[in-house]
Amino acid sequence: MNYFEPHLTPDELRAISAIGLAHMGDAVYETLVRTWLCVHGKATGKELHRATIALVCAQKQAELAQRVLPQLTEEELAVYKRGRNANVHAMPRSATPAQYHAATGLECLMGWLYLQGSKERAEQLFRAMMEEET
Repeated sequence: MNYFEPHLTPDELRAISAIGLAHMGDAVYETLVRTWLCVHGKATGKELHRATIALVCAQKQAELAQRVLPQLTEEELAVYKRGRNANVHAMPRSATPAQYHAATGLECLMGWLYLQGSKERAEQLFRAMMEEET
């Protein structure tokens, strides 16, 4: 297994819980955000952390998810819904339950895409989310 370039089978992906996929997707999404901020010179120094937090919070993720939902395939939408409907045990006070569930759905999708080796698709969706942020 190459952990930098994972390629899990459909059966292996189904064996991972929605929360597990969201856990992975959280890291994938944050890595994309940090890269985007650095590449676009959106923030420097102390502002990098604040800018990252503003883009990875549940409210913003829920907003960005809405931008790409119409672009998802049936299978991708099913994965998003699997994450959105996951039984989460703790929610931040800064987000509504609907926002938190939507953010979990987005993270689940990003984790699923990454673990199956579909980084190009994850990149395509991320670019679509960030179009209006430039």
